[in-house]
Amino acid sequence: MADIEHPDITQANKTGYPNVVAQPEHFGSDYFGNEVLIGDSVVIDPSNGEMILEDSLEDYLMEVKGFQFKTAD
Repeated sequence: MADIEHPDITQANKTGYPNVVAQPEHFGSDYFGNEVLIGDSVVIDPSNGEMILEDSLEDYLMEVKGFQFKTAD
């Protein structure tokens, strides 16, 4: 029985790897080291110029600035 090769492998061997889907362009890293891509929503702390991904803002406010989030009684 002959070895069977997946058609995608055969095509890659003939023509090389296809162009990978365009990746978003890297912009930098935020305070926590998270990758920031072009188009991401970020917040800049005016006191020190730190960039924070909007999704990490609550963590930044609690861990760095000492904010406390509570439910009103």
